[in-house]
Amino acid sequence: MSSVQVFTLEFHKICDGLKGAEGPVFDKNGRFFMVAPEVEDADGYSAGEVLLVNLGNGGISKWCCPTADTTGGIPAGCQVDKGNNLWVADMRLGLLKITPSVDGTRGIEEQVVRECGGKPMQGCNDCAFDSHGNLWITAPAGPIAPAPYTRSMQEPFGSVYCHTTAGETKLVDSGYLFSNGIAVAKDSSTLIVAETGTKSLWSYDITGAGTVTNKKLWAKLLGDHIGGPDGMDFDENGYLLVANWGSGYLEVFDQSGILTGRVKCPFTKPSNLHFKPNSTEVYVTEHEFHGLWMFNWNCKGQKQYCEL
Repeated sequence: MSSVQVFTLEFHKICDGLKGAEGPVFDKNGRFFMVAPEVEDADGYSAGEVLLVNLGNGGISKWCCPTADTTGGIPAGCQVDKGNNLWVADMRLGLLKITPSVDGTRGIEEQVVRECGGKPMQGCNDCAFDSHGNLWITAPAGPIAPAPYTRSMQEPFGSVYCHTTAGETKLVDSGYLFSNGIAVAKDSSTLIVAETGTKSLWSYDITGAGTVTNKKLWAKLLGDHIGGPDGMDFDENGYLLVANWGSGYLEVFDQSGILTGRVKCPFTKPSNLHFKPNSTEVYVTEHEFHGLWMFNWNCKGQKQYCEL
């Protein structure tokens, strides 16, 4: 542990009070989106929101409130494709594609898949494109609505899917105690999956669209706190920054899964992070103040699929 550098960096708060703040992402026009999955309607049912944030003044506007067959969503993770569509991993509704309206003032959602392999799709939490355009997805919830809402924190039924460029959704793996954050290395050869319940990061060798081999334990996170690895993002040097929910730190791992640094946060429950394209700015969501914060890292982030 003596070789692990602790970074005390300057964080700037953009906004707070966004229930369950998660899913930070930039679109191709430089607009910043995130989600508030814990919003409920007047009757206590899920009514999560996809939000557009003005990073200059912290202003918030509602982009859409995903629904399917009158069931409100719990949007949790976001990515943007080359067509500037927003793909959302939703804990109640599965995988969603949100297309900008003609006037660009709101998003129009589509539930992309309801079944996989003849079984109901599981509720999804986070997603990441590889450089070919395949979308890798974690799914820690039980079957999507209208099935009752369940999560895999007590029983290991969390899964990983891939939605390929051919439009096929494949079950990649299962048996996770809450599969959570997910990231793909720059050359699209390695997939990293966070398992929050065991404080583990697992790696796979990617062999094709939705096919993997050689699963192995890549890293274990520090701490005996309630929580563990959540959202994550690579920098351009191949280091992986991981939100360690409940610890108050972002963990920094090298290409071999060795912990080399820890970024001290001004909050205890970092939930996700995302680099601004072609920038050293990192945007972090968290669950203590349900806020969005920014700090500068020592290099730029890995290019996202929509930037390639």
